[in-house]
Amino acid sequence: MIGRIPGFNLDTGSTVRGFEGAAGNVLIDGQRPSSKADSVDQVLQRIPASRVQRIDVIRGGAPGIDMQGKTVIANVIQETGGGARGLLAVGNFHTGDDREFPTLRAEASGRLGDGAWEASLRFATSPDDGASTGRGVVIFADGRPTQASLLDAKGQENADIATGAFETPLLGGRLRLNSRLAHEVFTEPELDRVTAPRLEIRTFGFRQRTDDTELGGRFSRDIRTATSLELVVLRTTRDRDVDSTSSTADGLTDFLSSRGGSEVIVRGVVKHRFTEQFSAEAGAETADNKLDSRTRLAIDAVNQILPAANVRVKEKRREIFAKATWRPNARWTLDGAIRYESSDISSAGDVILAKSLQYAKPRLAVAWTPTPATQLRLRVEREVGQLDFNAFVASSNLSNGLGVTAGNPNLNPELDWVAEAAIEQQLWKGASLVLTARHFRITDVIDRGPVFAADGAVFDRPTNIGSGSRDALILDFTLPFDTFGWKGALLKGQVLRRWTEVTDPTTGQKRAISFTRPNEWNASFSQDLPRQNLNLGVDVYGGFQQTAYRFNLIETLKLQTYVRPYIEWKPKPDLSLRLELPLVTAPEVRLRNTLQIYPGPRSAGGKPDIQDRQFHFPRGIYIRFRKDFGA
Repeated sequence: MIGRIPGFNLDTGSTVRGFEGAAGNVLIDGQRPSSKADSVDQVLQRIPASRVQRIDVIRGGAPGIDMQGKTVIANVIQETGGGARGLLAVGNFHTGDDREFPTLRAEASGRLGDGAWEASLRFATSPDDGASTGRGVVIFADGRPTQASLLDAKGQENADIATGAFETPLLGGRLRLNSRLAHEVFTEPELDRVTAPRLEIRTFGFRQRTDDTELGGRFSRDIRTATSLELVVLRTTRDRDVDSTSSTADGLTDFLSSRGGSEVIVRGVVKHRFTEQFSAEAGAETADNKLDSRTRLAIDAVNQILPAANVRVKEKRREIFAKATWRPNARWTLDGAIRYESSDISSAGDVILAKSLQYAKPRLAVAWTPTPATQLRLRVEREVGQLDFNAFVASSNLSNGLGVTAGNPNLNPELDWVAEAAIEQQLWKGASLVLTARHFRITDVIDRGPVFAADGAVFDRPTNIGSGSRDALILDFTLPFDTFGWKGALLKGQVLRRWTEVTDPTTGQKRAISFTRPNEWNASFSQDLPRQNLNLGVDVYGGFQQTAYRFNLIETLKLQTYVRPYIEWKPKPDLSLRLELPLVTAPEVRLRNTLQIYPGPRSAGGKPDIQDRQFHFPRGIYIRFRKDFGA
């Protein structure tokens, strides 16, 4: 349902620290989900279609609605009452190299007196379509014979996830408790056969285990007729172990990492609606984050010195905010907010530091609707990026030549001023075009830079490299064809173009920000055939290219266009069978990774060695059977 809304693209939110900054663009009964670990799309999947009364789309803001910094929000309104409901879905993805990836999903919800409950279990296996068979070549700048390899990698993730929630009246309001437990294991063994200039066998291994927990609660109640209170308490934990190995003629490398982190959030908001046209809210949020990381790098069983190998990081964040929405008439809406955050960050272990950061974050959004079919939206905001604790600790990628990346607990968040303009034009019933332009002026861009170990070894790490800019132009289109007699046909998609610029800390020259994808696009066509109880279509995800810059190399990643036709048959309202053909038209080369490896810093000159690795994931077939239970 969300996917069919004209001019709307689902934003599942960010996995950043804190609650305020991690919001997506979907509300459930006027409130954002009280879970952070459970993404919005997963929450939506657990809402039966029969429980959806309607979906309100708020464009530009509305009194009483927290836009969460977005210009467009979808609010899913559920039916109240009803008996127990549930579903059981089993699926399997069969790949062209004769591997099987089964999935099982079970969900149930119902009422218990004045309360409501829900639970879900999901057991899934899935392949990594970037790890498969392929070819590799290394062209040496010094004239040595070219090295050729046959590559064979197989990545797989196993995930076991359980969630539960209970909601009940309490003290004149509503209390909702939620929980989540997840265990995930990702493995990616690789065997490379070097065929020239001499025969050699190289093996690589990667195993990552992640255990997540989440316990949370939200209490809300009306204090007066037009005033309400909301309290949120959330605690999440994440433990992750990584073992990465490399065995080549040059020796044996073993990278081990173990990290444990937690976050505790307490948030309170008071909302008041002064009139039908004006509402405001104010509140505060605190977050207590901890990360403990232990890392070891050994080459031929000899431990190496690695910067920031063992660190304990703590952060205490505080934020106060006030927001207001005013709709003076049907044509104009003004949505404003001011947030002020302060944080204290400390690190112990290999890196000892302590610092305090403070930021004011104002925002103003204006929506003008000159005609019922046209709306112009403007936004100006100061954004403060959330620091990713994963950047504080070391990581590795031994198979593709990138090696080990050091951590950096002394990162500062990216700051930017963003100006956004969007115009939405309704064409015919259900059809729309939305053109959005954004400009970012960035301070403290987080990119890549070198760091020196005590023994003189040089490692890459994330670091702040100065000021930069980012621009984007986005076209969203939704085109149903019922008006033209083609009943049930819908075409929807997005085209995105980005421009970025920053000064390279190694060469001093202007370049794009690392990992930027200049061009992206996607399109989906669906056809409903209600008489045949069929829905069929095709999803197309355009290929992209991204480049990352390190002090001694340039990495370019290219992914080819992804095409997925599907058909779903519902012989009964409570039964469905879905068939997908992923990668049905994929070319032989699905993923291409190219490294330009310089003999030293890129600023020192010299021709680079060229390493090129090309993978082609086999075609496959996915089948899913789903049975719904209850009203």
